[in-house]
Amino acid sequence: MQISTKFTIAIHIIAAAHYFGGDTKVTSDLLASSIGSNPVIIRNIMSDLAAAGIIETKRGPGGIVIKKPLDEISFYDVYEAVEKNKDQLFNFHDNPNPACPVGRNIHTALDDKLAEAQKDFEDDLKKFKLSDVVDDIKKEVKKQTKVS
Repeated sequence: MQISTKFTIAIHIIAAAHYFGGDTKVTSDLLASSIGSNPVIIRNIMSDLAAAGIIETKRGPGGIVIKKPLDEISFYDVYEAVEKNKDQLFNFHDNPNPACPVGRNIHTALDDKLAEAQKDFEDDLKKFKLSDVVDDIKKEVKKQTKVS
């Protein structure tokens, strides 16, 4: 099972847009600097988030606007927005040997279990909200500021 980095980058985008949004115009260049990635990659992920109705990008002085309260955006919403190969989280090897008793029956023995694991994974993603991430970032920044 592999979730691409697009998922965590998308969460980073939303968290940074919220964190900096009140004081600074949030652009793909600012986000790329925060994330340590190419602005083109950031813009592509922003496009996915915008298509899902999570953010809106405004040209000129606008920057990025988050369209929902953070406590209404789940990790699952982000996952749905950016992951393109999520229909089947587990990839099955292509050619099990039909002459082998294991090869012939592996799909029957495994498919339902993998489908259940994927459903459990997706249900778990629904439990976590972007507000939790931003709250934790703010707590860490506050701790670091006290130390300085």
